[in-house]
Amino acid sequence: MTGMLVRGKWKQTFSEDSPGIIKNWITVDGESGPSGNGGFKAQKDRYHLFVSKVCPLNHLTLIFRKLKGLEDFISVSFVDELGDKGWEFARHNNNSTSDDLYHSDYLYEIYLKSDSTYTGYASAPVLWDKKMETIVSNECGDIIRMLNSAFNGLTGNTLDFYPKDLRQEIDDINEAAYKLVNDGVYNVGLVKTQVGYERAVKTLFKALDALELRLESRQYLVGKQVTEADWRLFTTLFRFDSIYNGLFKCNIKRIVDYPALWGFVRELYQMDGISETCDLEYTKKHYYKTMKSLNPNQVVPLGPQLDFLAPHNRSDLSHMRESKLQMPAIQQKGTEKANILPKQAQKVQQEVLDKKQSTSRIH
Repeated sequence: MTGMLVRGKWKQTFSEDSPGIIKNWITVDGESGPSGNGGFKAQKDRYHLFVSKVCPLNHLTLIFRKLKGLEDFISVSFVDELGDKGWEFARHNNNSTSDDLYHSDYLYEIYLKSDSTYTGYASAPVLWDKKMETIVSNECGDIIRMLNSAFNGLTGNTLDFYPKDLRQEIDDINEAAYKLVNDGVYNVGLVKTQVGYERAVKTLFKALDALELRLESRQYLVGKQVTEADWRLFTTLFRFDSIYNGLFKCNIKRIVDYPALWGFVRELYQMDGISETCDLEYTKKHYYKTMKSLNPNQVVPLGPQLDFLAPHNRSDLSHMRESKLQMPAIQQKGTEKANILPKQAQKVQQEVLDKKQSTSRIH
């Protein structure tokens, strides 16, 4: 982010230790969820999402809104550019903005509408309660789990992407994949030393190599069904070749060079409605235009040309026995190798931490 709110005022400052995570939960009956306050009952047309099409984590909320059939239940507004005052809403010719509720100019105004003395980053996504005019949550992982189950009784959609019997393995996959891949591309792209870059890029591709091996003999990351873990990985892999490979120098390989990973991406992209949540050209343009420290001339590449609709043949793996191969970073906790890559990733993240204050991050 380019700045933050401090006691209700926008400041051009940066603090890793600042508060700003809001973790209330929408529940079936309005009772308190795992954290935060109660009073947020699942109801039609009560809630609104403020999201960016650019950010992989934001993209997840749009995917789950689509998968769970919630387009008529939860409205949405899109932030546009990431500028000097954080996320901006697009301005239309009639002087209105892409904030369909309040016609705000900046996302931080939504935070102030919820709490006039708020301190923290005005990050997206934001799940907003239109009835109480307050933020329910700005934590993507929590939001997608609310969308996964809280509205089932209203929609009749019982698809479950976080089934109870797979939750521990999903959590383990999520933790490792986030550190090594989702956040790993930023660890590569934002590091400012050659030694740090080489360590980060090797860590990233070691994880991708292991994921390739895992997906060579199984259709999905966990169990025999698509789960939250698959979607969390998808949003980064979808952007990889067009953005991270070039702009972030994550260029030892491309995702198209990994047959299993590339097939995995195409399979998920081709699932009903998912392509409607994807806007790769807009996303690529945003990264290349706004990350001026990495691309000072703001030249946007025309390529690569990617065919997400090519046959994937991933369903051929559905009958195979699940592979016993475990990727070092994504094993069950408690094994000797389970934490090798996460520890490496943490070292890289620590090196990046003090270097990135002047560089905008897409969140």
